[in-house]
Amino acid sequence: MSPRLRVINLGLPKSGTTTLARALRRANLHVADHRIQPQQTAREDLHEVFVGDLLYRGLYHADDPLADLDEFDALSEISALRERHPIWPQTDWGLIEAIRACHPGVRFVATWRDPLELSNSMLAWTNMVTRLERAAIPGLPVGYGETTAERVRWIEGHYATLERFFAGDPHFLHLPVGAEDARDRLAAFIGRDVPWWGQANRNTNPDLPEDDAARGDGTDDDADGTGAETVRETDET
Repeated sequence: MSPRLRVINLGLPKSGTTTLARALRRANLHVADHRIQPQQTAREDLHEVFVGDLLYRGLYHADDPLADLDEFDALSEISALRERHPIWPQTDWGLIEAIRACHPGVRFVATWRDPLELSNSMLAWTNMVTRLERAAIPGLPVGYGETTAERVRWIEGHYATLERFFAGDPHFLHLPVGAEDARDRLAAFIGRDVPWWGQANRNTNPDLPEDDAARGDGTDDDADGTGAETVRETDET
């Protein structure tokens, strides 16, 4: 029997996490994106809980970060940008190593956009930059992140560290979401057809850089797998 397919995204917010979630759902994977929606599980203790919180609960209470996420095949957005209690599992190498140890077959993806483009998208998304500056984030301490130069350096550092951490690992995929062959790369990596690729959760801010507003087919109309549109502004990370 082939090992179960599990996919975890380590990309930063606004790097294409919702696009990846939609693509994986269309590939028939059960996806947790940012927080658990009530219609996704019968377990009431998981309803509206952040994916990142569940990863740490599993790590420290069950020695397995995925202990409370067994029914999900993929995790697309795992961070939570909260001012007092931010959670950034994609920067926690101890947690990532624990996942690898407990689930050797897990496939890790890092959705990627050009650092300047990604920085501009963060700037244009409601008050995201203000929250970045106020939150204690690995690599971006309180008081940093207001300027483009600071955000770009942080973004570049995150992806460079991922490349070094996973160097030569066939279970890791650096995925430029805007590449013409992004869908083919993802399909080859997970070993199944990916029938959709585009841009979901598009920022409608009129000041957004053109290349962030012009791609794809708009906001994700299937963010919870039920066909209902999910809008995440307050909690968007």
